[in-house]
Amino acid sequence: MDVRDAVVVVTGGGSGIGAALARRFAAEGARRVVVVDRELDRALAVADEIDGIAELVDVTDAAAVTGLVERTLARDGAIDLFCSNAGILTGVGLEDGDGAWQRAFEVNVLSQVYAARAVVPSMLERGRGWLLNTASAAGLLTSPGDAPYAVSKHGAVALAEWLAVTYGGRGIGVSVLCPMGVATPLLMEPLAAGVLGAQAVAASGEILTAEQVADAVVAGLTAERFLILPHPQVGTFWAQKASDPDRWLFGMRRLLDTDPH
Repeated sequence: MDVRDAVVVVTGGGSGIGAALARRFAAEGARRVVVVDRELDRALAVADEIDGIAELVDVTDAAAVTGLVERTLARDGAIDLFCSNAGILTGVGLEDGDGAWQRAFEVNVLSQVYAARAVVPSMLERGRGWLLNTASAAGLLTSPGDAPYAVSKHGAVALAEWLAVTYGGRGIGVSVLCPMGVATPLLMEPLAAGVLGAQAVAASGEILTAEQVADAVVAGLTAERFLILPHPQVGTFWAQKASDPDRWLFGMRRLLDTDPH
């Protein structure tokens, strides 16, 4: 997957990993980068910087996502790479006083379903295209202190697998991005507040910049890898989990044990 001369759509593109991806794709020579965000001023700031197109879209609205795809196809003729990158944390467990579980699935999973549903038909018609879905290391492992995030990110990985199995033989490539700690507000604000899950992430490995994640994405797309791991150790943890789940679960419980004894 070469982004040179490509038409690329990035949701959650107004900040964090999404903004870094938009900038990197533009630097790599993409013909068009469409920066999508739920806050128009953020989308405009990034789009203006890279001579892209800003779109105000609620990715949890299936009709709005379809409209985004239709406008892009009408203007640019094709979508070569669609990056479903929008995501949220919740910081809750089993409790659900403010609808955190529903919201997590809407943003972290269903938005990616809506994107695939809208863009896959045109990719099939052309016989080519690529989907990049942002999940998380939590989608392969877990997320202490944030049950909806862990469960929904597992769903995002499962969706990407299904898409790869279903459409991989028909010209559509699929990659799933699973970073661990990244220095964006999504992690750094909970970390500063002493949130348990954020502390566990920070203790598990290096906190990368969003630009480093974008580097890993470009390398992964070029190599046409399904699983893109900016933190390589996530692959090791994932293999350990698969080979001995009970030992892995015990280790995770120890990580959460704040009692020094």
